[in-house]
Amino acid sequence: MEERVFSLDKLARFDANIPQKVVVYQSDKTLGVMWCLEPGQEVFLHQHPNADDVWICLEGESGLYFAGDGQEVEIKKGMAILAKAGQTHGMRNTGSNRFVFIGIAGPTPVDTVKLQK
Repeated sequence: MEERVFSLDKLARFDANIPQKVVVYQSDKTLGVMWCLEPGQEVFLHQHPNADDVWICLEGESGLYFAGDGQEVEIKKGMAILAKAGQTHGMRNTGSNRFVFIGIAGPTPVDTVKLQK
C-alpha cells in the first residue's frame, strides 16, 4: 500500500549551510515538500508558471515572505500562503529559531523559474 500518512517531525532535517527541501510525496496531480530553514536562510525568489503553490507554516515565529514587486510580508507558524501560477514568491527566516513549512504545489510536474531580487 502506498504511503498516505507522514510523520513530519521524522522527515525534518536541517543543515547550517543551506536550507533543506524534503520531498514528502509526489502524485500525478500534486507535489508536497517540507522546507527546513535555520535562522538567516532563505528560499530563493521564484515562480511556478504552471502551478499554484500553497505554503503552510508549521514552525517559526519570524519569517519574511517575498510576495513579488518588492513586497514583503511577515509570516509565522499557523499561517498559510497562496502563490497562484506565475506569482513570484520566496522567503527568509528572520527569526532566531528554525522555520519549517510545507509546500503543496500542483498540477505536476511543477516548473520552477528562479528570479533575481
